[in-house]
Amino acid sequence: MRPSPRRPFALALPLLTALAACAPPPASPAPPPPASPAAATPPATTTATTAPGKLAYPKTRATATVDTFFGVEVADPYRWLEDGTSPETKAWLTAQDDLTRKVLADLPGRDALRERLSALSYLERASAPLKRGNRVFYTRQEAKQEKRVVYWRELPAATGARGKAPTKAESAQGAPKENVLLDGASLSADGSTGLGLWKVSLDGKTLAYVVHPNNADAGVLHVKDVATGKVSDVDVIPGAKYANPQWTPKGDGFYYVALPMDPKIPAAELPGRSEVKFHKLGTAPAEDKVIFPATGNPETELEAHLSRDGHWLLVSVIRGASVPELHLRDMRKPNAAWVPLVKGHDGTVAALVWKDRIYLRTTEGAPRGRVFRVDPAKPERAGWEEIVPEDKEGVLEDVRVIGGHLALQYLRSARSEIQIRTLDGKPKGKGTVALPGIGSTWGVVGEPDDDVGYVYFTSFTTPGTILEVSIASGVAKPWYTIKAPVDPAAYEVEQVRYPSRDGTQVSMFVARRRGAPRDGSTPFMLSGYGGFTISLTPSFQTDVVAWLDAGGGVAIPNLRGGGEYGEAWHQAGMLTRKQNVFDDFIAAAEYLIKGGYTRADRLAIEGGSNGGLLVGAALTQRPELFRVALCAVPVLDMIRYPLFGDGKTWIAEYGSPQEEATFRALIGYSPYHRVKPGTAYPAVLMLSADADDRVAPLHAWKTVAALQAASTGAQPVLLRVERHSGHGGADQVKSRVEMFADSLSFALHAMGVKPALAQPSP
Repeated sequence: MRPSPRRPFALALPLLTALAACAPPPASPAPPPPASPAAATPPATTTATTAPGKLAYPKTRATATVDTFFGVEVADPYRWLEDGTSPETKAWLTAQDDLTRKVLADLPGRDALRERLSALSYLERASAPLKRGNRVFYTRQEAKQEKRVVYWRELPAATGARGKAPTKAESAQGAPKENVLLDGASLSADGSTGLGLWKVSLDGKTLAYVVHPNNADAGVLHVKDVATGKVSDVDVIPGAKYANPQWTPKGDGFYYVALPMDPKIPAAELPGRSEVKFHKLGTAPAEDKVIFPATGNPETELEAHLSRDGHWLLVSVIRGASVPELHLRDMRKPNAAWVPLVKGHDGTVAALVWKDRIYLRTTEGAPRGRVFRVDPAKPERAGWEEIVPEDKEGVLEDVRVIGGHLALQYLRSARSEIQIRTLDGKPKGKGTVALPGIGSTWGVVGEPDDDVGYVYFTSFTTPGTILEVSIASGVAKPWYTIKAPVDPAAYEVEQVRYPSRDGTQVSMFVARRRGAPRDGSTPFMLSGYGGFTISLTPSFQTDVVAWLDAGGGVAIPNLRGGGEYGEAWHQAGMLTRKQNVFDDFIAAAEYLIKGGYTRADRLAIEGGSNGGLLVGAALTQRPELFRVALCAVPVLDMIRYPLFGDGKTWIAEYGSPQEEATFRALIGYSPYHRVKPGTAYPAVLMLSADADDRVAPLHAWKTVAALQAASTGAQPVLLRVERHSGHGGADQVKSRVEMFADSLSFALHAMGVKPALAQPSP
């Protein structure tokens, strides 16, 4: 599982111009030479570090731990913090978090920010309806609720009616009765258990769903009878981190990806042990039959897709952001062999099956993507039929069959576009679905044999809207809109391009309050990701609006490593070319300063997960360029990252430290190893999650220890630990509000700016 683009400043969805071409850019200049962690030079000792001024950090022990790779000594003075179960580490974390909470609680303007964030966050939300049998399913979250609720209601069988998620007021006025199927708040008394993926059988009778204790990725799959609400005490499947159940047409069972539960298997080895199994309802999971075996390669994970008619099972082997293998099996034949449909591919592959034809989206020979139609009875490559060729500018992100047509999602100039085509790939009508503006969608949701589809649309300054689309006509109309106290006219947005260090042109989205001066005084937040083909496109985010209302500006560059401009753009920022990503980000900061948008003492950077690596690299390579760094659930020790969490599954993206060429690239930018004693580092707020089983929190802990020991500046280095939280954060609204209030007030205070919140009326 790739590191997610979750950010403390959960923003990152820009509106950008397209680049003229996506050929691989020139190689970046050599990365800066590595440095050792701050406390590597002294012998094993225990020190009490005191920040400049009055802030005293907890005592942190440093040791003389050193490893040697290809003749290079690599110091690791805080390796003892890798053991999160030890009493010493637990005490250290408690002391660090207590100090941080005390400092954050007293920040000026925090209460006003929290109030604004609450107003923007506690909103009624609903999902598009999902029709299964004669029932419709949907989620809704009332404005004061902390978690979403899954509902269902009956539909008249004869009418084929499709329902809308009614509000409480509508229900009271006689709308069809709705029934609570799952209430996320009821999963645990303290709210620490999260509701993950849920899937209803095609007949609408049975629900499979995954719960996540402590909001971690690890999960347990359960089964519930829809009519009675009874949860099975037999169909309980642990190891459901990647499960994604695929129901049979009869609803008598499902295929799913299973992980072994043997505690002797190291966590980093688990992805390679995953198997595709079949679970028959009412039987013990121990009896589940293995359908597709484990690869045995810890750098890979599996994903399964069953055709709606149950004829074909597709299994993808995923390695990093690539799908090197795709296997096919005819499930009507008990002893049918697996057919390797794709083998040895380096890039994106995704497939679905409808009426015994495979629709295959791939970047093979087309960095922006194209679609083939394949007869599964004749799966040889020579027989593939190209039905949607590569677009000259648009990047093909998604293909689905809705209403007997292809619904394609493109990124064009880093903004979403929906096209409707026939199953032969021919444009339907005008070809594109009219969207409310320039923004983002997440594909079309609907059934392959139903004309009605739904599109979720969002933009940088407007909340989400669900559009109902007639596939036959291509006409879209609003179906549900989230109402938020925001006036989009209060903000102005522009798109710019700037040169990176090697001359590559990078596009960037910049947002400010309308009329903000270009005299360098505006506090700016620079956010990025740059990896795993993840694209940053326009999206409404509550903390972004609160930051803008406080007088700030926002900048999001589309860095190499992302997917905004196709696979070539992605590959230009991975493996030994990763320094390109950091160069793009640093060049964005220099552009903002040179252009008068802000200045170095008013510039904050933020990112999470792989974006946390980005922040860590920029922080340690150019500390004088920024005043604040917000770094969440990050990957920072690039030498030992494969040993923990899902680390081995990222080797395809980052490279292995066991190979000399990639080791030298990794040690050249590894943030933990680049912390240099005697450096005036910016203010740092490291946001860690105690139950993160994707990116081990030890990355954050070790780097905070190194920064606290090394920094000679006047700005603090603080560690905030979110309890009962996994990589994606706690799933309660109040938890996100508190985290954002802490992050934004910390940044403004470090800049010497008191937030004067303007709250425009919608």
